[in-house]
Amino acid sequence: MELLSVTLSSAAAAAILNIWLMLRIGAVRQAEKISVGDEDNVNLIRRMRAQANFVENAPFVLILIGAIELSGRGEPWLAWVAGAFIIGRVAHAFGMDGGSMQIGRMIGTLVSMLTLLGLAIVAALIAAGVM
Repeated sequence: MELLSVTLSSAAAAAILNIWLMLRIGAVRQAEKISVGDEDNVNLIRRMRAQANFVENAPFVLILIGAIELSGRGEPWLAWVAGAFIIGRVAHAFGMDGGSMQIGRMIGTLVSMLTLLGLAIVAALIAAGVM
């Protein structure tokens, strides 16, 4: 059985990142005394969307990372791509808070889109026997 170290590390980082996003939501809920829903609280909505956006993207990235690593064609660049994705998602989360960090949202979105596109192209090339 092959150890998929990049996939395992990426999945672990994604899980920790998701917990951090949950804690950020919880902090706003506690501060604003909002138990259920969002009560149209902009700060809560922003943080909820940051987590939802992460959850929308991370599974595709992790599946592609796992498949590429399993194919044996991800060395040495795959770990760097996975790391860039996680850093981009952190930037996105801070950017979703608005203010001076708002640029992080654009950076995180761009990094996520490029990561998904790049990994999808590599996976398709591997599947086609080109790579």
